[in-house]
Amino acid sequence: MTYIRRVLEQLRAKNPNEPEFLQAAEEILTSLGPVAERHPEYEKAALLERFTEPERVVLFRVPWVDDTGAVRVNRGYRVQFNSAIGPYKGGLRFHPSVNLSIIKFLGLEQILKNSLTGLPIGGGKGGSDFDPKGKSDMEVMRFCQSFMTELYRHIGQDTDVPAGDIGVGGREIGYLFGQYKRIRDEHVGVLTGRGLSYGGSLARTEATGYGLVYMTEEAMRCRGDGFKGKTVVISGAGNVAIYACEKAQALGAKVVAMYDSDGYIYDREGIKLDVVKTIKEAERGRIREYAARVKGAEYHEGCRGIWGIPCDVALPCATQNELGGASAELLVKNGVKYVGEGANMPTTPEGIEVFRRAGTVFLPAKAANAGGVATSALEMAQSSGRMFWTFSEVDEKLRGIMVNIYRNMDRAAREYGAEGDYVAGANIAGFLKVADAMMAQGIV
Repeated sequence: MTYIRRVLEQLRAKNPNEPEFLQAAEEILTSLGPVAERHPEYEKAALLERFTEPERVVLFRVPWVDDTGAVRVNRGYRVQFNSAIGPYKGGLRFHPSVNLSIIKFLGLEQILKNSLTGLPIGGGKGGSDFDPKGKSDMEVMRFCQSFMTELYRHIGQDTDVPAGDIGVGGREIGYLFGQYKRIRDEHVGVLTGRGLSYGGSLARTEATGYGLVYMTEEAMRCRGDGFKGKTVVISGAGNVAIYACEKAQALGAKVVAMYDSDGYIYDREGIKLDVVKTIKEAERGRIREYAARVKGAEYHEGCRGIWGIPCDVALPCATQNELGGASAELLVKNGVKYVGEGANMPTTPEGIEVFRRAGTVFLPAKAANAGGVATSALEMAQSSGRMFWTFSEVDEKLRGIMVNIYRNMDRAAREYGAEGDYVAGANIAGFLKVADAMMAQGIV
């Protein structure tokens, strides 16, 4: 553990203004203590120092013109963190909260998430502090074209393959891909999450939410349990939350609550997902409108109250650090048995410790929400082979990947003396593959 402590101290000294990155690094490195003790060659090769330092960080300005003719300027980022097992792979996030710390934390997590899928993809992440909310299609297009006019220099189908994330959906991917194709004069799989008419994959939209439920279902199955008859609370009302809700309902669960950044809805009879899809996907509206359309549903301002609703399963699918210690205590008090992270790092360290003490099955994001990037890698495979798989083919592969991730992290946790601790299991299982590749490739 002396080696782990030294690396953490160095990271804190070098990155004092990056709390999200330091939080992620501490959570990962702390759980790797038994691995470092078993492999002293890692310290000699400064493996952890190299693992936590991005291979490349690109920071650039993004000028664009709004509909009034005013010139706006945002920041763009791409962190190419680790390419030991394959080309960099990770989403682009467009949100006002985006900064270097958040992009680095996401990129670090992405290394292990991608490794866990078993597919040959490295870790990266990017985005901008641009907010697409409230912008016209033309404004979004002009921003995306400006963003890609710089980013294209740093990506490629065998170098770095971005995808979508918060604020980057099918519309944004289309504009980004169009500009890349225009500049490079080539139609290749340089972005995933593309439309079906120009190289996308079926089931990509549903993948993260479905994958989250598939992993949670496998954890239940191993305990003689299942979703049928369970009460589920889901935070968020975006892509991940909607399709986690859809799959949980298909497996017989009753989802009773969802939220967006304004507040949450509670429907004791079970969420009417068709109404949510109309509001959030077709109308780009706010979740409060659900209560006005569904008799008996309640709307509450603010988001934290959602964790006070009694449930068997909680699926945080909104954003980082949304589920703290007090909320976790409330969930445990009300009988939660399973928590699966659909968002990236939505549970604080205090919340994770509460679940660990209570014996709650806690499935960390780098494993539980890996379905999106796994299906992105399947899209890359289809692009490379000029193939197009059916929805059921992709969905079957997705389920298999999520089940294997669960089994691998369960095995790693047992092997390293942390049975039932899936945070440690996921970190160890993901890290060992990357570490082996880094050691094989020398000091690079």
